[in-house]
Amino acid sequence: MILEVVKNSVHSWDHVTQGLVELGFILMDSYGPKKIPDGKTNEASSGLSRMPNQHACKLGANILLETFKIHEMIRQEILEQVLNRVVTRGSSPITHFIDLLSDIIMYSPLVLQSCSSKVTETFDYLSFLPLQTVQGLLKAVQPLLKVSLSVRDSLILVLRKAMFASQLDARKSAVAGFLLLLKNFKVLGSLSSSQCSQSIGISQVHVDVHSRYNSVANETFCLEIMDSLRRCLGQQADVRLMLYEGFYDVLRRNSQLANSIMQTLLSQLKQFYEPEPDMLPPLKLEACILTQGDQISLQEPLDCLLCCIQHCLAWYKSRVVPLQQKEEEEEEEGFYQDLDDMLESITSRMIKSELEDFELDKSADFSQNTGIGIKNNICAFLVMGVCEVLIEYNFSISNFSKNKFEEVLSLFMCYKELSDILNEKAGKSKTKMANKTNDSFLSMKFVSDLLTALFRDSTQSHEESLSVLRSSSDFMRYAVSVALQKVQQLKETGHVSGPDGQNPEKVFQNLCDITRVLLWRYTSIPTSVEESGKKEKGKSISLLCLEGLQKIFSAVQLFYQPKIHQFLRALDATDKEEEEVEVSVTQRAAFQIRQFQRSLLNILSSQEEEFNSKEALLLVTVLSNLSKLLEPSSTQFVQMLSWTTEICKENSWEDASFCKGLMNLLFSLHVLCKSPVTLLRDLSQDIHGHLGDIDQDVEVEKTNHFAMVNLRTAAPTVCLLLLSQAEKVLEEVDWLITKLKGQVSQEIIPEEASSQPTLPNQPIEKAIIIQLGTLLTFFHELVQTALPSGSCVDTLLKDLCKMYTILTALVRYYLQVCQHSRGIPKNMEKLVKLSGSHLTPLCYSFISYIQNKMSKSPKHTGEKKKEKTAAGPTAMARALRETKPIPNLIFAIEQYEKFLIHLSKRSKVNLMQHIKLSTSRDFKIKGNILDMVLQEDEDEDEEGTASELEGQNKEPAKKKRKK
Repeated sequence: MILEVVKNSVHSWDHVTQGLVELGFILMDSYGPKKIPDGKTNEASSGLSRMPNQHACKLGANILLETFKIHEMIRQEILEQVLNRVVTRGSSPITHFIDLLSDIIMYSPLVLQSCSSKVTETFDYLSFLPLQTVQGLLKAVQPLLKVSLSVRDSLILVLRKAMFASQLDARKSAVAGFLLLLKNFKVLGSLSSSQCSQSIGISQVHVDVHSRYNSVANETFCLEIMDSLRRCLGQQADVRLMLYEGFYDVLRRNSQLANSIMQTLLSQLKQFYEPEPDMLPPLKLEACILTQGDQISLQEPLDCLLCCIQHCLAWYKSRVVPLQQKEEEEEEEGFYQDLDDMLESITSRMIKSELEDFELDKSADFSQNTGIGIKNNICAFLVMGVCEVLIEYNFSISNFSKNKFEEVLSLFMCYKELSDILNEKAGKSKTKMANKTNDSFLSMKFVSDLLTALFRDSTQSHEESLSVLRSSSDFMRYAVSVALQKVQQLKETGHVSGPDGQNPEKVFQNLCDITRVLLWRYTSIPTSVEESGKKEKGKSISLLCLEGLQKIFSAVQLFYQPKIHQFLRALDATDKEEEEVEVSVTQRAAFQIRQFQRSLLNILSSQEEEFNSKEALLLVTVLSNLSKLLEPSSTQFVQMLSWTTEICKENSWEDASFCKGLMNLLFSLHVLCKSPVTLLRDLSQDIHGHLGDIDQDVEVEKTNHFAMVNLRTAAPTVCLLLLSQAEKVLEEVDWLITKLKGQVSQEIIPEEASSQPTLPNQPIEKAIIIQLGTLLTFFHELVQTALPSGSCVDTLLKDLCKMYTILTALVRYYLQVCQHSRGIPKNMEKLVKLSGSHLTPLCYSFISYIQNKMSKSPKHTGEKKKEKTAAGPTAMARALRETKPIPNLIFAIEQYEKFLIHLSKRSKVNLMQHIKLSTSRDFKIKGNILDMVLQEDEDEDEEGTASELEGQNKEPAKKKRKK
């Protein structure tokens, strides 16, 4: 409707325009992404369904965009306000404003030429903005740079100044800006976008329709930028790192710059390369480290440089060389042949080198407190990174050669030896700094290819060479653990490091390939079989595969929701074209679920000492993720629910985390079919049976509905889970009552409209009363249960308070209904009767039970004076925390009874006949108990004085003090 107003405002509705602009900015400011305490931003990914606040923010952006298109006079103001927010809100998330700016510029870069002064003013602040904001802003203004020479020149000036600024972030922003320009000003003869498989986000900057600059001019421009970037190679490691990470993307999008980029990388590598073929080690690690007084830091990220060279070389040889072989073979072969030879030489010499050659053997110092220790840590991570880069390089050029695979394994052994030393030293020094896991340098595509070769390649000619790698379980475990690391990175950031890591399509394809391999490996070789064969340190490969699958299933649902059908189809071994159309997501998900169900049943049927808790919990998490893909109305969903219920009923493992995972799965499924109140009631009876009654003389009959509830899991695990589920039901009921109240207040009171308008509400009222009635029986069981003091008691008291608040809300609703000459339904009377007989008296008994328990505990802890003084403050704090909800609960009960009296008067129905008014707060001195307590205190005082006199008679004061 608002967007309709925007469209209509073109017809001389000038008085509306300013209001629309203000509304747009209010919506974007109020409902845009917010920063949460841990520093992350609560922005949803493109794959997730939008939340209401995101819809509101998007509406604000659409209002501003449409207003900008229609009203020329307001354009300057909108652009100015957007740019002001981008500049002034550097610490807050501003992606929504950058997206709006991008849309505005994309609409027509030529229109913006009139406002270009505002954009150039913004460039002056680039040095002070966060790197992420700079990258977003420069991506957004790319189309404008292609049509406005003045804007482009002013940006170049700003970036050149920033490159030599004192702040590190400003220099990084300059590098990011220059790299972005190189990617988007294409040189004549570069491969087309389709050939170089452009990454997402760059497509928005192609507006060559308006371009006034030809590719020859672009070449001069790009070579100037390359000259500027070469100067960055003498700056800090972080700046160089950004450059190395960006060169690969530049090469793919602007292949004519290959010669310049490769020569730059070659000359940089030569500074740290030992040209003598027999010199060990082959790299000058000392030159990579900068020492300034006591400060030791990394100057040259040599592993990143080699990684960049390896990826650029691989891409160049696969894409550019085949096209140029006929024409310019001799000219083009120079640099890449040199780089190939250098990588070969580094490989052979790294294999020959011992750790002593790097001065990194076991006797070396790796502590974080000494200069030598810090230096050795930096060198160790550099050597490990170089080994990883060389592993990928040699595998990719191996063509399944046995010799190459032996080299790969030798490089891995060097990596592992160093990794083991670092872990051992970190364990001894009890510090995590030395043991921090750096991101692996292996690309996701390579990890996918490596896992496929190790586990799924059955080609006869590859058998002998692959057996070299397969013979090392450590290498296979390493390959799977790197895959896990990549998926974890995807979950946390939405992309992965390495080439094509920002391209969702490529990442998704690699994810499908990795999942297929991990799924096959886990289902073919179960953990129990693998672990019975060998007992090695660390997790088994099968368990790592399962962990990987769990992470992948949650990542796919997070980032690739629309592609889930494609993902599940990729996992299916049968690739029959005719079946593809018919098989639904539910059927495919159910097929995968059955495989994991079998695995879980195998674990549950094992002996108690063989029960693998970690694997069982991972399987439950996987089943939870996959069950979300089932259609609740399908037979597969019903089967899944009945299977889960059966498992909970029949298995009694005393593992709290497994029990919690399984119970969560049960409730998440049950809630989609029907309300879980009956389930809550049954489980509360089980808890009551296992933990006993608050009255020790009462013997509780054990119901045993669910074997999963036992003495070990009943409290706090199952109890807290049930209370959280009850709280959710109470919130839903509260929402329904509020809705009914709103409807009643809107009704008109004429005599003829007596029962007709209110009839539709009766089923809702009935449902509310049934829900509350069943919940009342649930609380009836729990308030009689001898719960351990702590979180269970605390949560139960809060939930009871909420229960009475909602009962009060329902009573107040019927007070409104009675004004409209409608009576109270019979089931409401029953609910009130039930609350009076089954809940309120027991609540007071439960309060007395808690207070008695607390009054006993200080005496228990304070037998000795020293212990008493130590435990005093903590015991007091705990007592205060646990008793805090009690007054709230009593107040809620009294409020409920107060409104019941009002309702009884108004409805002329005696609702109080089953409710005994509370007397718990009456002040009454019980003489016999008072005498007993006073007698105890006197006895304690007498004992204390007697012991003091004895001590003074036996020993002098000095000796006593010594003792």
